[in-house]
Amino acid sequence: MIDLRSDTVTKPSKGMMEAMFQAEVGDDVYKEDPTVNELERRVAELFGMDDALFFPTGSMANQAAIKMHTQPGEQLICDKYAHVYNYEGGGVSFNSGVSCKLIDGSRGMVTAAQVAAAINPPDFYHSSLTSLVCVENTTNKGGGACYEMQTFKEIKAVCVQHGLGLHLDGARLWNALVATGQDPKEYGAHFDTISVCFSKGMGTPLGTVLIGKKEIMKKAMRVRKVLGGGMRQIGFMAAAAIYALDHNFDRLAEDNARAQELGKILASLDYVIKVEPVETNIVIFEVKDEKAVMEYCVSKNLIISNMGQGKLRLVTHLDYTQDNHLTVLQYFKDFKEHSFLIEKA
Repeated sequence: MIDLRSDTVTKPSKGMMEAMFQAEVGDDVYKEDPTVNELERRVAELFGMDDALFFPTGSMANQAAIKMHTQPGEQLICDKYAHVYNYEGGGVSFNSGVSCKLIDGSRGMVTAAQVAAAINPPDFYHSSLTSLVCVENTTNKGGGACYEMQTFKEIKAVCVQHGLGLHLDGARLWNALVATGQDPKEYGAHFDTISVCFSKGMGTPLGTVLIGKKEIMKKAMRVRKVLGGGMRQIGFMAAAAIYALDHNFDRLAEDNARAQELGKILASLDYVIKVEPVETNIVIFEVKDEKAVMEYCVSKNLIISNMGQGKLRLVTHLDYTQDNHLTVLQYFKDFKEHSFLIEKA
């Protein structure tokens, strides 16, 4: 079986497991786990941020950041495809009592002008008070698209002008860094808080680190507690993240390259209507007959995501080998529209 539903399906490598078993641990709720403390220090330093806190999941880290930046009844601005709006269980309203002003961006990315236009006038008490902007890099539903640093700089200027917080959902930020060659410290200069996930392309079983400026991060421990995210001897998982930083970061270029090759092959096939631009490790493509393609993939023990309305998604990852890749390329080349359904009939 070859599973390309997500980069979350990976399993720890032998080297990562050895690092986990050898980890020195303590009680992280008391901030006495030396491995967690080292991971937090390294990630904060990498991005030029003041403080960091380890969370079990990316959704929890994002939800904590939103709660830290806002008060009930306020509003955040995000793209209509944003993960914080679409895929975190309504947590924005449930956890923080905050609403979302949605922007119709491009492939999940927004501009500074769009952000400025979405801000509610602060003296108009009939509307919610805008207090936060959330952006995502890479964009999930946007097909792994990457922002230009200049756009972040411009959005930050709007946030400063209007007194708004700026949070980055960096679930696949590692892929963006490899693809663009951007300096992580530039991110630290522009954002108030950033969540960086280790359980996607970096291949760990769990874990996201929330990093940020000192003043806002003072709230992080309390909010994590409220959300149920306190963990005890979690250094075993922090050790996996440290191993990933040392061994799995640079190799993300392989995932990005394989995704680009998949996109190129798919774009040449007559049963494919469109392939979204491929920048990192996500390939979103539209087909003429999604049912036929999905059933064909099942027959080949190839698992992919059906996004509906003819759109399918592939995500390359650590456990997707070169042999797997050559096999999948051949599968897509061999598929003939309707042939599988005709054979079944």
